[in-house]
Amino acid sequence: MTLDPQAKTLNDTIATAHPAVMELLSSRGKAIFFPKLGILSQSAEAAGKTINATIGIALEEDGGPMALPSIAGRIGLPAQQAFPYAPSPGRPDLRKAWKEMLVNKNPGLAGKSFSLPLVTCALTHGLGMAAYMFCDPGDRVIVPDLYWENYDLIFGQACGASLDFFPLFDGNGFNVAGLRARLLAGAPGKRVVCLNFPNNPTGYTPTVSEVGAIAAALREAAERGCRVVTILDDAYFGLVFEPGIATESVFSALCDLHPNLLAVKLDGPTKEDYVWGFRVGFMTYGIRGGTAALYEALEAKTAGAIRGSISNASNLAQSLLVQAYASDDYPAEKQAKFDLLRKRYETIKRVLAEHPEYREHFTALPFNSGYFMCVRPLKANPEQLRQMLLKEFSTGVIVLGSVVRLAFSATPTDKIPVLFDNLHCACQALAGR
Repeated sequence: MTLDPQAKTLNDTIATAHPAVMELLSSRGKAIFFPKLGILSQSAEAAGKTINATIGIALEEDGGPMALPSIAGRIGLPAQQAFPYAPSPGRPDLRKAWKEMLVNKNPGLAGKSFSLPLVTCALTHGLGMAAYMFCDPGDRVIVPDLYWENYDLIFGQACGASLDFFPLFDGNGFNVAGLRARLLAGAPGKRVVCLNFPNNPTGYTPTVSEVGAIAAALREAAERGCRVVTILDDAYFGLVFEPGIATESVFSALCDLHPNLLAVKLDGPTKEDYVWGFRVGFMTYGIRGGTAALYEALEAKTAGAIRGSISNASNLAQSLLVQAYASDDYPAEKQAKFDLLRKRYETIKRVLAEHPEYREHFTALPFNSGYFMCVRPLKANPEQLRQMLLKEFSTGVIVLGSVVRLAFSATPTDKIPVLFDNLHCACQALAGR
């Protein structure tokens, strides 16, 4: 492949600043660049001129963005913050605010070097961008065996990589030994790891000690000469309901862990701030020895991948978030939603404790956080169970292989006991057949 000179310049910067990162880039990651020449640079040069006939949007006679009153009248923002394109890397004010919030939410990041977050079109697009940057056809992506099924499309169908599974649980805790075994299998080389906490579908977040053990396993692989990129799917970050469970992202432990280990944090307001349809997420890089030059080059490449896929994420959504994060009401509003989800979580724990008879028909997998929990039916086929719940109990659940996922995030508190009673009754009925 003949590289564009702009891609080659970025590659030279990365190779000089941090050779290990260059080895982790996929073929597409090496070839991509954010165009500093052409339309974007010419438009930038024309900014502020009396006549600017470069911009690919329509303007009113007074120079403001053209907008339909039937739409503009329903938006409580200035037209300039709602209708024009956002930059491909995201609004600078939102990127800066999110980086500050990352440190506030993850005190372990204080004083550490990591990139300015880029804005993606929420987590799915962020995962796709990570796969674009680091996954080639035939690469293996190490993931737990209980995972979000969209990984099959993102890593497998879109990139030609394969998922390399290890069991998520070892007893009632995270299976660090299983992760370590997959990391150390075979000769040293490139490793791609994807960890999702709180985990979808199980709602499990590692304990503080388990996070330390995860970091130790990754460091061991890096010390043996593996080049490791660890993608951290933090979609449900912050929703931890038990003491002793890690409240910081694993990114805090990894972003300066070893010069052979690049951490990629994917997060955003989708679940953290309950704005699922806004489609705004963030992608942040961290590695020991990372320099401003390295991060700027990675940001430029990722911005090029964003521009080449979706152009940019919603400016309206980004502008609304900037205003929300500056609001004095934001912390209390967020706490109220957290408290409601924690109440539902605690209701599930109480219902399970009060009904030991349930354990004859299903087992609850470990859970302590997030939106979901899972049960494993003991005497019923999971798909038959799902069908019976739909048809005879007006209850919808998700079946993933041998487990059933229950979204308490979407279940009113007073219906949680009914949900589990329906589940138990359906299990009993199927067991008696």
